[in-house]
Amino acid sequence: MVMRVGLAGFGAWGRMHARVYAQLPGAELAVIFCHGDVTAQAAASAYPEAVVVRSFEDLIALPLDVIAIAVPNHLHARHAVAALRAGKHVILEKPLGVTLAECDAVLAAARESGREVAVNHELRVSQQWRQVREIIAGGEIGRVTHQHLSLFRRPFRPGSGGWRQDAGRVGSYSLEELVHFVDLVMWYARENGLPDRVTARSSDGSAMPQTLSALLDWQDGSSAVVTQCLAGFQHHSLLEIAGSTGAIRTSWSGAFDRAEHPSFSLWVQAAGESDASERAIAFSGELFELEQNLASALASFAGEGEPSLSLIEARNAVALCLAIQEAGQAVRPVSLADHWTA
Repeated sequence: MVMRVGLAGFGAWGRMHARVYAQLPGAELAVIFCHGDVTAQAAASAYPEAVVVRSFEDLIALPLDVIAIAVPNHLHARHAVAALRAGKHVILEKPLGVTLAECDAVLAAARESGREVAVNHELRVSQQWRQVREIIAGGEIGRVTHQHLSLFRRPFRPGSGGWRQDAGRVGSYSLEELVHFVDLVMWYARENGLPDRVTARSSDGSAMPQTLSALLDWQDGSSAVVTQCLAGFQHHSLLEIAGSTGAIRTSWSGAFDRAEHPSFSLWVQAAGESDASERAIAFSGELFELEQNLASALASFAGEGEPSLSLIEARNAVALCLAIQEAGQAVRPVSLADHWTA
């Protein structure tokens, strides 16, 4: 079965989506919605077989199976709800929404329409980051007791029209990239339940701080420290996990986030081992993982699998990011009990 895909957005990341759909077996890049003249001309030149439309309403009115949404964050939920109500499956760039009300609107529209939404948390399918979850689930390090995750990178690209530098459109800097990593931290500690409390500090108390540090506490005594520095250089992420009987350390470094030739490693000291050993990773990076995750989403729409994470998990990642932002601005701990949906 070939799924006809309509793509909303042809910025830098939208073009990455387009390249995948144009090459992916079982997908046809049929229509591209572009807001501006420059991107419309670029889309028509790059994909002459696709129809280019200039309004989102025109896009969702066409006979398409899937709407893929790669637009600024503040439009994610609005476009997803409209596409679902038009009877389309949705592939949605993270975050699910910039508020919990937006997230809940998408969940409700998905239930009412009977269509699926796959949120692009592509690290869930990574040979590197998914392998960490598999090691934990396999019992190799026992129960997760502590996690330390650090993101150190150059400042964000401004995005088309400077949307990443506008709090009204980006939502917050915790939602732009850190949302991937807080999702991973909760995924890795799944057996411990959801975090109970967060304390945070930011460089200036705004929604778009250059540095942000958060301490997450679970009711069982486990914890996680998550830091984001946007005043650095290149792109570097590090994760260290202590378990009751072992430990994990994994890292990724590249000249930038979309580097085609990054360096990465994964070391594990499993239960009963006297030292750590390196685990094999064939490749790691968001360019590789984007293709895997989009293929997984289309397969789930065809009834051949499940999305890499549930909508509730995508909502919980947004909830935690918003709580981190709140805690950083209020300079006090924030209870998370009323942030979650079961």
